[in-house]
Amino acid sequence: METEIIPPDTLLGAYAQGVFPMAEEGEIVWVSPKVRGVIPLDDRFHIPHGLKKKLRKNPFEIRFNTAFREVMLGCAERESTWIDGVILESYCRLHELGFAHSVECWDEDGLQGGLYGVAIGKVFCGESMFTRKTDTSKIALVALVGMLRDRDFGLLDTQWMTDHLRTFGGCEITRETYLDLLADSINPEA
Repeated sequence: METEIIPPDTLLGAYAQGVFPMAEEGEIVWVSPKVRGVIPLDDRFHIPHGLKKKLRKNPFEIRFNTAFREVMLGCAERESTWIDGVILESYCRLHELGFAHSVECWDEDGLQGGLYGVAIGKVFCGESMFTRKTDTSKIALVALVGMLRDRDFGLLDTQWMTDHLRTFGGCEITRETYLDLLADSINPEA
């Protein structure tokens, strides 16, 4: 039996309205937090000192979009996850269509960490990250920010804010502020 998926148009329409899905106890729940986590793409983005040091002798090769499914599976390798078969297949379909992307850290032992998310217009909605070797998810995040800056993105959405993301300059904004930034970044020419 083939796994059902959330239709791509439904997913993209939800993201355009500030809503994202999560699997919870076998059901898909649609979420729009009252307070949203974002990472600034301007000079407020901060690389912690210890990570800067590690980046100078970075032993990892950064790749984009070469192992999308594997990154999602890595993100699901935890005690409690919102990534079920429906979420996995739905985002893999978005990846095939060019809307979902992965940033990966590789070494001679294979895939060691990374992240994935959805890009619409000039918005990147980060979904999840994972690490198998120290700091690989952080290194992937720094690579993502560099790529988003190079492409003039206006918004990096992290959905929720964590202490980990705060060390990079991440902050929380209200849903209303987020929706204004989202509209401006999805249609930057409007």
